[in-house]
Amino acid sequence: MTDSIWGYHPATGHVAGTDLVGYKVKAVDGAIGKVDRHSDDVDSSYLVVDIGVWIFGRHVLLPAGTVERVDRAERTVHVSLTQEQIRESPEFDSARHVGDADYHESVGDYYQSHRA
Repeated sequence: MTDSIWGYHPATGHVAGTDLVGYKVKAVDGAIGKVDRHSDDVDSSYLVVDIGVWIFGRHVLLPAGTVERVDRAERTVHVSLTQEQIRESPEFDSARHVGDADYHESVGDYYQSHRA
């Protein structure tokens, strides 16, 4: 098992290269959104999740280490966070945050502080 918040744990069932776009995301207390995009990059794996309502989408970046299980049959990603923890996380803006090391670090710190 990896200690990095940015890597998938082997027990999640995630297979590198699997397209997770469109998968539902389920927090420990219910559905929270859908995967808009994802990365399988080593030491930098993540999901971008749309947690907004229809036209007013809000996106957050979830490090792969927050994923508990990937259910391919149900097309659902289960994460080890509450809906509130996800809603209160830093918002992701692809125009500003892609490749931004400071943002990446702040998101990692936020989720690292919420790990069980």
